[in-house]
Amino acid sequence: MTGTQRKPSKSLLLLIIAALVMMMAAGCSSGKDGGKDNKVVQTSEGVDGQKGNGEVAGEFEIQYFVGGYGDKGWKKILAEFQKKHPKLTIKQIAGPKINEQMRPRWIQGNPPDFVYIDGSGSNATQMVLDDQLMDLTDYFKEAKNVEGKKISDQLILKPIAYSDKVYTLPFVFGSWGIFYDKTFFAENGWKEPTHFDDFLSVSKTIKESGKVKAPFIFTGKYAYYFHGGVLDSAFVVNNNNDPSILQQMADLKAGSFSSEPVKKALAQIVKMRDSGILDPASAPLSHIDSQMLFLQHRNAFIPNGLWLENEMKKDVPTGFEFGFIPSITQASGGKYIAIPFTATVGISKKAKNVPAAKAFLEFLFTEQSAITWAEETGALGNIKADLEKSNASSLVKTAMKFYSSDNTVVAPYVELNADVEKVKSDSTLALLMGSLTLEEWMERLEAAAEKSRK
Repeated sequence: MTGTQRKPSKSLLLLIIAALVMMMAAGCSSGKDGGKDNKVVQTSEGVDGQKGNGEVAGEFEIQYFVGGYGDKGWKKILAEFQKKHPKLTIKQIAGPKINEQMRPRWIQGNPPDFVYIDGSGSNATQMVLDDQLMDLTDYFKEAKNVEGKKISDQLILKPIAYSDKVYTLPFVFGSWGIFYDKTFFAENGWKEPTHFDDFLSVSKTIKESGKVKAPFIFTGKYAYYFHGGVLDSAFVVNNNNDPSILQQMADLKAGSFSSEPVKKALAQIVKMRDSGILDPASAPLSHIDSQMLFLQHRNAFIPNGLWLENEMKKDVPTGFEFGFIPSITQASGGKYIAIPFTATVGISKKAKNVPAAKAFLEFLFTEQSAITWAEETGALGNIKADLEKSNASSLVKTAMKFYSSDNTVVAPYVELNADVEKVKSDSTLALLMGSLTLEEWMERLEAAAEKSRK
């Protein structure tokens, strides 16, 4: 399957260009070790660097972070890719600290061909600013995957535009939400909450049962878990389900952190706090600590990301069944709000084997790879896929049903300025602990945004 089709009338011109490119490449690499690595790769279309699908060969180097999703998904997808391209030598560079380990090579201008941008030490925006990634804008407009489908039509979450340019594609589609144990709830006759008042009522019932220390726990050390699971969706709910409020915040628009919807959302958080359902021990906890307490039924609800099941698989008690709802702040009869997160992939601007990198991208963004990823990692790929007949977990299938429902608003993926994000995290924790008012929260964030605008 090919990507962009060319008109036959241009074939002769392309052949000449290809010949010139090959002559120049040969001249540039002569006498250097890099000549072995910088192999000119012949694609089925005949021009290096123009297309991905088709026969590729030579060495293909991929860098990927290994964290909560593990590495089984990558290994299986790459093994299948290898079968399709037996003439390709695939070199995998991976690990939990791979971003730091590979930084010298990126700085020296000797990066891998393809990179999965995730984990500690990674920052896609910074890589774009540093001119490290290939401009995929024109390629992405027409690129088809190996299943023959236009990739742009298959994505759940669209790429972030950097000044109208596309440099990265979101590969993982994750969503924050609220988790609970279905088995635990069924044993005690507790029901899954469907709206905010329902959530408060169920939490009160759970608290009065004495079965848990406190109904709701969170990681105070990383307040963005609470932002994704509760607060950001509350902003959207109170903005008439319009997620543009999140983009206004990301754009640091004056007044975006003190608008009426924000005030109403913060009032909901204060109501949660004052109802006594929050575990006061949450403040110093890491995500692993809070997740362990949740799995031990010290608490009933926890805000988290979809990686939770896979990350804690060695500690999940027998009979525990993950329940998931995207949001809890909506009114009765209101829509759920899904706050997404993602990890992106990109091709190095200085990639040595561009056709192989594009071929892998076109292999990666397929329904089959999305199914493999879901089965091996417990997380969703950013591709519309029917998982019902797959071996993906019930949690993943539940999440996919929410995202496919007209009753769920999927917000766009946005990132706050790092300095403002820090102030937001500190202020939210202080609000939850009762040492900050909602008015002070808004004042702090407006001040931080103003400072960052200067």
